[in-house]
Amino acid sequence: MTIHGHDVSYRLADADRSRPTILLIHGMAGSSRTWRDVMPALARDYTVLAPDLIGHGESAKPMGDYSLGAYASGLRDLLAVLELGPVTVIGQSLGGGVAMQLAYQHPELVDRLVLVGSGGLGREVSWLLRVLTLPGAEYLMPVLFPPLFRDRGDAISRSLHRRGLHAPRLAEMWRAYASLTQAENRAAFVRTLRAVLDPGGQSVNATDRLYLAAAMPTMIVWGDDDPIIPIEHAYNAHATIAHSRLEIFEGAGHFPHVEQPERFVEVVRDFMVTTEPAAGGLEPFRELLAGV
Repeated sequence: MTIHGHDVSYRLADADRSRPTILLIHGMAGSSRTWRDVMPALARDYTVLAPDLIGHGESAKPMGDYSLGAYASGLRDLLAVLELGPVTVIGQSLGGGVAMQLAYQHPELVDRLVLVGSGGLGREVSWLLRVLTLPGAEYLMPVLFPPLFRDRGDAISRSLHRRGLHAPRLAEMWRAYASLTQAENRAAFVRTLRAVLDPGGQSVNATDRLYLAAAMPTMIVWGDDDPIIPIEHAYNAHATIAHSRLEIFEGAGHFPHVEQPERFVEVVRDFMVTTEPAAGGLEPFRELLAGV
């Protein structure tokens, strides 16, 4: 659909407005495709919406604001047009930061919060992402991400798949890499990256406001072998958010929903049925803020 003059692509499973809705938000250089292995199972009981954030996937890649606040506002508008909400919001990596921002800006739209290998929970992050925030890095990226590599890599991936060889973590990382072989994707990636990172690490940090997440059911999901964002962020966030739930996926990396989809669906289902939706609105926030 078109919102504010820009194309917004999304996947929607079972748009039954009488059912609870789950909003799935992908990470940087990703797309809604990252949720393809968990959407069908979740859609048995829930309406499931997975958009391509602006600058990603099949959505438009305009010049403009790529901040977490802009992404949260864009999701608010998408939910309004689709007449969906409130939602349980699940965000992975960058999507976790967007999910927290959505809950903070529009608490009336969020029933529950699930953070998966989430950004915005500490300074530390992969050195490669920090390097790509340096001035002039965008001029080096065509060398680092040539289309020729994408074509060869895709051919190798198809060959391995035909032979029954699967490496979900590598496949997801390859899809992110391949997306950056396109010039318009690289430009949007750099704008998004610099909105949340600088050469020293993550520059947007929600830790001083994490206590507000106690106003809604919150679950933190992390792979214990995450090479992008350290698992210590999961433990620290869990200790800060009262009544939060922590699920560590042993042997998983930065994409637990891709690497262990069956378990991911299981923990999300359990979280949904064992928690009550947040009260919504600003009143719970007022009480927490008044206690500071």
